[in-house]
Amino acid sequence: MRARSRAMVVAAFTSVALLATACGGGDSTEEPQASTGQGGGEITINGCTPENPLIPGGTSEVCGGNVLDAFVSKLVHYNVDTAEPEMDIAESIETEDNQNFTVTLKQGYKFHDGTEVKAKNFVDAWNFTAAAENAQAGSYFFTPIEGFDDVQCGDDGDCDANPAEADSMSGLAVVDDYTFTITTTEKVSNLPVRLGYSAFAPLPDSFFDDQEGYEAKPIGAGPFQVESISSTEMVLTKFADYSGDYPATVDKVTYRIYQDISAAYADVVAGNLDILDQVPPDNLIGDAYLSDLPDRTAQREAGSIRYITFSPADEQLADNPDLRKAISMSIDRAAIAQTVLSNSEVPATGWVSPVVDGYQPNACGEACVFDAAKAKALYEQAGGYEGTLTYTANTDGAGNQQIGEAICNQISNNLGLDCQFNGVVDFATFNNGIDSDEYTGMFRSGWQMDYPSIENFLAPIYQEGADSNWSDYASPRFNELLAQAAAADESEANSLYQQAEAELGKDFPTAPLTYRKTTVAWSDRVSNVKINPFGVPDVAGVQVTG
Repeated sequence: MRARSRAMVVAAFTSVALLATACGGGDSTEEPQASTGQGGGEITINGCTPENPLIPGGTSEVCGGNVLDAFVSKLVHYNVDTAEPEMDIAESIETEDNQNFTVTLKQGYKFHDGTEVKAKNFVDAWNFTAAAENAQAGSYFFTPIEGFDDVQCGDDGDCDANPAEADSMSGLAVVDDYTFTITTTEKVSNLPVRLGYSAFAPLPDSFFDDQEGYEAKPIGAGPFQVESISSTEMVLTKFADYSGDYPATVDKVTYRIYQDISAAYADVVAGNLDILDQVPPDNLIGDAYLSDLPDRTAQREAGSIRYITFSPADEQLADNPDLRKAISMSIDRAAIAQTVLSNSEVPATGWVSPVVDGYQPNACGEACVFDAAKAKALYEQAGGYEGTLTYTANTDGAGNQQIGEAICNQISNNLGLDCQFNGVVDFATFNNGIDSDEYTGMFRSGWQMDYPSIENFLAPIYQEGADSNWSDYASPRFNELLAQAAAADESEANSLYQQAEAELGKDFPTAPLTYRKTTVAWSDRVSNVKINPFGVPDVAGVQVTG
């Protein structure tokens, strides 16, 4: 029985551990580095302002997520080179039917406060994140677990007037200190793969005793521990009692928060910053960055996509898919990729990244193909747009303003309407504006995969009620196909997910823009800088050379 259960999980991992073959070692501007450094030392890396406190279940954006991944450990770890899921805190995840799962933990795995990670730390954390009254961004990811609906508030979302029926999900049960079970409402074939996402991290008992204290100095079980957090930097230090298989090499990492990515680039060139996680588009022109940083850059295709969200608060756009398609057709993605992004990104032809298994080219069809004449004809047929169309983006992100201005120039020239770029000072402010429905027109969106699966590019962004469904897309057919795909075996699942993506092509809630590559740079003080398949530098593996 045990061998059969374990084999089923391994098969599930293999079906979505696609990056080992689809992406390989990555597309790099340099040969892989030899490990010439040594342990110890301190490094600096650019960062940005998190939207929320660094609670695993409350963080759904990269500014906080990249830091979280350095100081938390989960049941599963994704291989730095291939994204293949590997056991971390979990000793095993077993199932016979992809609906009832038994999780066994490794013993002796420690939190940064010295307490041991036990089964209740996962169950308590997951129940906290799922409960609507706690308003955690990662609540959506627990939807498949039995009893999720019972921890949600009434239809109006008012938890005071209509509280949840329960404070815990019936599908989670602690068996003993190192074992817990998961029961899902339907079969979920890729559940073990999802469990490496930060929303599924455990929380120490101290979190529930003093949440404010945790937010001031978060506690995880990862290779780094949080030393301090401020408005200008986040400082992590090596956790001496780290229990896992993926230890940190350096003693200290400081994430410096920059409002201007160009300033971060200038600092890495000058040797005042050790790692830059994305070279700005201006410095990619003519491969200038290769001259500025000889032998100190790398580029890799990543599980990431840039797209445009049509604001659901805009009455002109909300119920007019033909208008949205016309706007999309008026955008010359190839020109933006070439001139603004210096070919560091490629035009997107669908909603799913090419690096994941199940990607289908040209899923977007002609709506993502630049054709000024067809765009203009469809625009007029759809009734046009009155007033000024805005494109909103945070200006602290690499190339966001240049891309936004280029998009608006093309739309204005090709459709004859007034399109204006609306800049927002930083990522946190921008995200808060989205949550508050402050923006009409269009706004910048991007997705860095949480786990290596085609499902991750569809369900968290477009399923009704999902936290990252910024377009407020609601399609019963799309939701039905997702449910069927989640329950299907690997031979059927991708086909069903592709059918779901085809629904996006019809309804067009967003416009795919580009598939992203990550171009990183570093100072001459460090070596062994790797980009993982998620497009993020592997901070734990960096070595100091001088």
